[in-house]
Amino acid sequence: MSTRPILRPAAALLAAALLLTGCAGYDATVVPSAAPETSGSGGGDTTEPCENDGSQLASYAPRAEAANSADVEAIRARGRLVAGVAADTELLAARDARTGEIVGFDIDLVDAIAAAIFGVPQKQGSKYVELKVITAAERFTSLQEGSVDVVVRNTTINCTRWQLVAFSAEYYPAGQKVLVGTDAGIESIEDLADKRICAPSGTTSIENIQQIQPDAVPVTAGDNSECMIKFQAGEADGVSTDDTVLAGLAAQDPYAEVLDTEQLTAEPYGVGVNAQQTDLVRFVNGVLEDYVADGRWKQSYDTWLRPTLGVDVAPPTPVYGR
Repeated sequence: MSTRPILRPAAALLAAALLLTGCAGYDATVVPSAAPETSGSGGGDTTEPCENDGSQLASYAPRAEAANSADVEAIRARGRLVAGVAADTELLAARDARTGEIVGFDIDLVDAIAAAIFGVPQKQGSKYVELKVITAAERFTSLQEGSVDVVVRNTTINCTRWQLVAFSAEYYPAGQKVLVGTDAGIESIEDLADKRICAPSGTTSIENIQQIQPDAVPVTAGDNSECMIKFQAGEADGVSTDDTVLAGLAAQDPYAEVLDTEQLTAEPYGVGVNAQQTDLVRFVNGVLEDYVADGRWKQSYDTWLRPTLGVDVAPPTPVYGR
């Protein structure tokens, strides 16, 4: 029998904090099966069938003229970049308890995009950003409805999602793993049979865990924070999502650990953009190339992710061809 305490006072406080910062008044929604018509620069037809064989990583090549396109000029005229982000994903995008600001690897990238749009240094990029906290299930509808310009929220690029939105080139090579209790006796994927494994609705994680271990019992929640609350309350035996996310969760709970396995899947992160705003995608891809070339990508990785993941990760090589 597991001896992991269920919601001890410290864990209960953590759960409450995660719920407050993670949900931020947003309810989980169902991801629609198709994107509505949206005004913009056009050229965002992504209805051609494809397979997740690597071709889904192909994005729109950077073009110098994209910097002065209608997509980018509209953001300049507004005076700020509106970015859909998380606020509960430690290391990627989480609220700093001391300052109240959302910080992390994903937020550094948002600042870089804003800095490039407004022609200021990276450190001043945050002055031109409005961070809008959204749930995982709201990533695509927020872009389709135009309530955000970009989504930088640890979002996996895949063919199905290309039917909903457009993506930048890959900016981080994440992979799915599983978080379990330190004394749960779970040591392998086989041990997950009959175990309740939680993953956020509207994500690829819940689908992947069912394919990898069909005998696992899927449990869904609105977000990673809600999954962690279920885990701490004894309503789930584990949480499965990207290794970057799990590392942040495990760092906050001494009774949790990331199962020591190879990455179960490849989860290439991309910046989401409205499917019609291909000029904005081209601009973002140009920013990504500069972000890698001048060392800012590595600096951000070394600051946020490397201390916990403990491995060197190279920035992905961009793929173009749309």
